[in-house]
Amino acid sequence: MKILARRVCVGGLLLCAVLWLCWVSVSPGERADRTPSSLPRILQLEGYSRLPDGEPLVRSPCGTCAVVSSSGQMLGSGLGPQIEQAECVLRMNTAPTLGYEADVGTRSTLRVISHTSVPLLLRNQTYFLQHSLDTVYVIWGPPRQMDTEKGMTYHALLQSKDRHPTAQIYTLTQDMMAHCDQVFQDETGKNRALSGTFLSTGWFTMILAMELCEEISVYGMVSENYCRERSRPPVPYHYYEKGRLDECSMYMMHERASRGAHRFITEKAVFSRWARRKRIHFTHPSWGAAGA
Repeated sequence: MKILARRVCVGGLLLCAVLWLCWVSVSPGERADRTPSSLPRILQLEGYSRLPDGEPLVRSPCGTCAVVSSSGQMLGSGLGPQIEQAECVLRMNTAPTLGYEADVGTRSTLRVISHTSVPLLLRNQTYFLQHSLDTVYVIWGPPRQMDTEKGMTYHALLQSKDRHPTAQIYTLTQDMMAHCDQVFQDETGKNRALSGTFLSTGWFTMILAMELCEEISVYGMVSENYCRERSRPPVPYHYYEKGRLDECSMYMMHERASRGAHRFITEKAVFSRWARRKRIHFTHPSWGAAGA
């Protein structure tokens, strides 16, 4: 009887060990998908460095995210209330919400901002850094602008942080910038620098969203084929700059340029492939994952 009991005990331990090994063999992303959202979890995003102490971005993951494009596609959409329902709202650069609430909503959980848009951010510090205390600002840029010792943009942000000590400002580390370049090369087969490509703020926003969010709804972003259809009516490149350059004209001009250009259409094709691997939905206009 004792021998039988001992065998049962050992068998139980072996079963527990096998189950534990099966659990640890699952990737972190797969575990996250299987973990009930009610369980407390914290993300530590090492690629994002807080001003001025360099600490990583630490926060709970977002169950649902709205990534709001700055495109003129948002004009007249009436999607503001729907966007407000998302747990987290990600916006790009300095796209305003004031005056456009019905179409783009009001909340901004995170704003991903290009180094080229930092002057606009700092020009409107009262609107952004003083009144939007709940917003996390994530700034990306090349070393010559973002170097902690000599970068002009970095030091302008430091001065702003001194004036607004409660503002939550992070920068992408250079390791993270290199990672985003590598993702572009892996997805397109082209070296970003050698191909004369500048990654867009949308690129960095989508990469952050995929780290942070369990489900992503993207608003106002067109598909890779949208601008190739000649019957499309003109749409402002930015919803807050009416009468300026047409969105598709801007996209096609950049896509065809030999150097020093964004590859907006190429990026959209990559986003479509990502939608096959993660819960990403495109809204207004609606489109699906590549091959879906």
